[in-house]
Amino acid sequence: MTDTTLTTAAPAVDEADIAKRLATLTLEQKVRLVTGADFWALHAEPDAGLRRLVLSDGPAGVRGERWDERDTSVNVPSPTALAASWDPAAIERLGALLAAEARRKGIDVLLAPTVNLHRTPFGGRHFECLSEDPLLTAQLGAAYVTGVQSGGVGACVKHFVANDSETERMTLDASVDERALRELYLAPFDVIVREAGAWSVMAAYNGVNGTSMTANPLLRDVLQREWGFDGVTMSDWFAARDTVGTGNAGLDLAMPGPVGPWGDALLAAVRSGAVSEAAVDDKVARILRLAARVGALDGVAGVATPAHFSDADAAAMVRASAAAGFVLAANDGVLPLAAAELTKVALIGPNAEVGRTLGGGSATVSPKYTISPADGIRTALAGRADVDVALGVRSSGRTSLARAPWTWRADGSSGVEVALIAADGTVLHTEPRTGGSFNWMAGFEVEGVASIEVRTTLTATDPGVYEVGGSGVGRFRVVIDGADVLDANLTLPPGADIVEGMMTPPQGIHRQFLAAGESVDVVLAHHIDPNAGGALMDIGPMFQFNIEPPHGTDDEEIDKAVALAAAADVAILVVGTTEEVESEGFDRSSLALPGRQDELVSRVAAVNPRTVVIVNSGAPVLLPWADEVAAILMTWFPGQEFGNALADVLLGDVEPGGRLPVTWPTTEAGLPSPTPIDGHLSYDEGLYIGYRWYEKIGRTPAFSFGHGLGYTTWEIETVSAPDAAVAGEPIELIVEARNTGDRSGKEVVQVYASRPGGAVERPARWLVGFAAVEAAPGASASATVSIPARALEHWDADAQAWALEAGTFVLEVGRSLADLRVSADVQVGN
Repeated sequence: MTDTTLTTAAPAVDEADIAKRLATLTLEQKVRLVTGADFWALHAEPDAGLRRLVLSDGPAGVRGERWDERDTSVNVPSPTALAASWDPAAIERLGALLAAEARRKGIDVLLAPTVNLHRTPFGGRHFECLSEDPLLTAQLGAAYVTGVQSGGVGACVKHFVANDSETERMTLDASVDERALRELYLAPFDVIVREAGAWSVMAAYNGVNGTSMTANPLLRDVLQREWGFDGVTMSDWFAARDTVGTGNAGLDLAMPGPVGPWGDALLAAVRSGAVSEAAVDDKVARILRLAARVGALDGVAGVATPAHFSDADAAAMVRASAAAGFVLAANDGVLPLAAAELTKVALIGPNAEVGRTLGGGSATVSPKYTISPADGIRTALAGRADVDVALGVRSSGRTSLARAPWTWRADGSSGVEVALIAADGTVLHTEPRTGGSFNWMAGFEVEGVASIEVRTTLTATDPGVYEVGGSGVGRFRVVIDGADVLDANLTLPPGADIVEGMMTPPQGIHRQFLAAGESVDVVLAHHIDPNAGGALMDIGPMFQFNIEPPHGTDDEEIDKAVALAAAADVAILVVGTTEEVESEGFDRSSLALPGRQDELVSRVAAVNPRTVVIVNSGAPVLLPWADEVAAILMTWFPGQEFGNALADVLLGDVEPGGRLPVTWPTTEAGLPSPTPIDGHLSYDEGLYIGYRWYEKIGRTPAFSFGHGLGYTTWEIETVSAPDAAVAGEPIELIVEARNTGDRSGKEVVQVYASRPGGAVERPARWLVGFAAVEAAPGASASATVSIPARALEHWDADAQAWALEAGTFVLEVGRSLADLRVSADVQVGN
């Protein structure tokens, strides 16, 4: 039956104290509290003893209120990378690190994790979600929340619900049948709220089955009443659009502020009776309850304080987490590399020198440093082998952010100077900066700013044509050695998402030849026009300063790479996606690697049989050359320690620990579309997403769900299970596995269920449990896998309840969905 116990695992607070504080507030004060004070914070309310309560984006780090290098963050692996570890305990520890980061930055609530499902690999935010499977997503998401909240910082689970694509995300209506909604898309939220006790949830932009999620009955009827959620439900940023619908729904906080659909309009709605004051009281009580848990109320300490992590602790944790998520998809024996046998390594590809550590959009943070693949491999092989690096091809047509070693300030230090200018030309404020991306979402340091100038000396390292310019919305001028060389008014294309304007804004570029060692003074000037940029200007001015050094044509760069590879002991290619194709704000139009990367891989593999390909993407890409190379290692977006973790795995110091949390396709054909038709996105596939769909139609993917190799081999020997189990109770399996290889290693034991002969429509098999085992060479290890009762149940739409189809369930155990070794039949129910 449906659970209506109205209890969760969230820590209790003093409800009498919450009621007392609430009673001190006027209606005007209460209405003020339910809309944000600014982009990232809630209003302080002294009469309730409430201080300013601050939120921050995640999940690949804690960004804080600034979005640039002035406030750096520990950049942890992105969610697909974390999910590939299949390791809840490690993710919980990483959550504790994020809690410490949040408190270091004055943050009370981390807007993470994202537990939407990988409905389709075309989803632009695929990298920010955990898996295509609801059980894996639920267990790993719960671990993330538990870790964050163990440090007294609230986690905000998002985006409730069916926010699984980006195209028209603000307005689309997702049509999802009730079984799929319950068994797939709501399932992770259900587990995380009831079992991990999440303190806040974010309502999505989209609608579901005809109603916007910020006004959807699911908020009140399912999230709050059925699951017993007592925390805050906040809107995604700008997602709350009406007054009465959201006021009567289970939405508690409209973000950002201070402008929004509530305010005076909500006051009027309460006074007219369109919204009850009791509904407003409930919203404010939830906000005060969250404040009590995070320690934002006078006289209330909060439920916990975070552990301490030194910089070295954080680096070691991120490095280990990255390697734990690397998936060795194919290996003919070339890996691990024997460092003692290497003299010359060719490191090739657009992501070799500048690896991609995180995805675009709200998941972006500014790490203090990043270790590129080239950095990590050079350091690991220093004094042992030469590492020659080649670009191979360019994967992006955009001009890169300005960076060292080409930018220099007047005092001789590396970087740029930013000047805030008044309308009369007076310089109001200057500061040195080391990055090339700028925003003032938190406001300017001074009043009266009319324009912004970025000043630097560009010194050429090589002769050739340098690209210099800016990216953003509005008017930009480029001045070189006192001469105007560019004056452009940049605009977004019609219908562009706000985040698209933030992450891949239009560019204005000037090209100029410079001799080696030649220096020129460069000024990028941006005129602030409040009427340009639409919603972007509501957020605050933001733009980029861009410099691209000379490079060859793709043909020239490929020829250079092939020559290096032919002369090397091993060729390591680092290929991947760019922010132009994988980011929040838009979906992918193709699963192919951008540019001519596929051609580069084939050309290199043709001259060096020891070619290892590193796939640096947050979501699946097509691998048409998979049978041509010696090894394929999927690294996802692995965080700031990318290069060090990569060297650890390539050289065998650490075993690649990852297993695929998503099915890797061979073709785009037949995959679900993320594109609405006339505003509606129909989830016609129902229960059959990811591996469930592949099994239904009989298609073999490139690599199956759960797949991943290590540096040793395993045999799954036996599984012990009860002959019968009681309905509504978990089932425990004991799995014996033996390490049959010649080195210590780890294996992820996976359990899939089926219900042969059942009358209820189901996938052929579905994941119901997993556990890790570790053993020395020749040794055996035992894993206990607990299968939740809910994993064998289905949603009965007629009864509006969870139900069990009693009978025999087959539980198959193996190393992946495609490699199941042993099984047990269990009679469940009467």
